[in-house]
Amino acid sequence: MTASQPTPTEILLRLFATFKSQDRAEAEALLAANFTFSSPYDDAVNREHYLLHCWPNAGHLQELRIERLLVEGDQAYVTYWAETDQGMSFRNTEFFRFEGQQIACLEVYFGAAYDQGQFARMR
Repeated sequence: MTASQPTPTEILLRLFATFKSQDRAEAEALLAANFTFSSPYDDAVNREHYLLHCWPNAGHLQELRIERLLVEGDQAYVTYWAETDQGMSFRNTEFFRFEGQQIACLEVYFGAAYDQGQFARMR
């Protein structure tokens, strides 16, 4: 009997788990070789740039709660609330596109941020 392939939902949950564990090898395995990451600060940066400069920032998260996870075919949206070790909290929505069993594209859209409960700009 062969093992079933992970679903997009399972792949996303594994990626979000790497934010807390900081398991770079697991994160790398989930990202396609042609992976791109975009945000208000990053314009379609490649996989290596993302792993060196963006993904490690998730190590500052004290809490991350997925609020919505919607999958349609090879695309998904995730909205989550997070709190950092510096007392900042924020809500973001991320768009994902898959190629096979890997994430090929991630676009993040920032929501409002709060510092100790007060509206603030992200640091």
